[in-house]
Amino acid sequence: MSKSGKGSPGRGSWYQRVFARAMNTLDQSEYEAHKRALLGDLHGTVLEIGPGTGVNLAYYPRDAHWIGLEPNPAMHPYIERAASKLGRTVELRQGQAERLDLPDESVDAVVSTLVMCSVDDQRRALQEIRRVLKPGGRYVFIEHVAAPRASGLRRVQSFIKPVWQVFGDGCQPDRETWATIEDAGFSSVQLEHFRVATPIVAPHIAGVAVK
Repeated sequence: MSKSGKGSPGRGSWYQRVFARAMNTLDQSEYEAHKRALLGDLHGTVLEIGPGTGVNLAYYPRDAHWIGLEPNPAMHPYIERAASKLGRTVELRQGQAERLDLPDESVDAVVSTLVMCSVDDQRRALQEIRRVLKPGGRYVFIEHVAAPRASGLRRVQSFIKPVWQVFGDGCQPDRETWATIEDAGFSSVQLEHFRVATPIVAPHIAGVAVK
């Protein structure tokens, strides 16, 4: 079950539809333990930025009021189907992380999983996240990040980035996202570095930043 928010989308471009279909088949089982630990105790109003096909919906508590801000309109039908299977009511909006159409200090938590690689302006997006969070609210994240500087994988990430962005909907594999989060002005940041088996984007971070 879902209700439309501001900016109700159309079907999207052919590229957006193809990308949504591909994302719907992506295996994210390697993230399950982190998702259970990070998303399982989020209550109140939760804003998820770039929820994709709604793969995280199953991890949220039943009492969470979930708002999904998904810029790709072709993802919305997948989210609606995922919500329907779970018997959840969700609120879908179309927009950008750098311009959140929500009041100041209006949400209890903001979530991003595999999103900060593709936003146009990470610093602006994090400013918006801090703006809409209530005092003490949490920004929860799981993101793939750049390999260590001067490593062979880092050189590969930088070399392949132009092509990777085209086929990955703007994804940049060599972003030091952990540093941007740590510099964003949160009162505290706790994160861990871990790796998955996927080539090119094996290095990841997961954690919580508190306003």
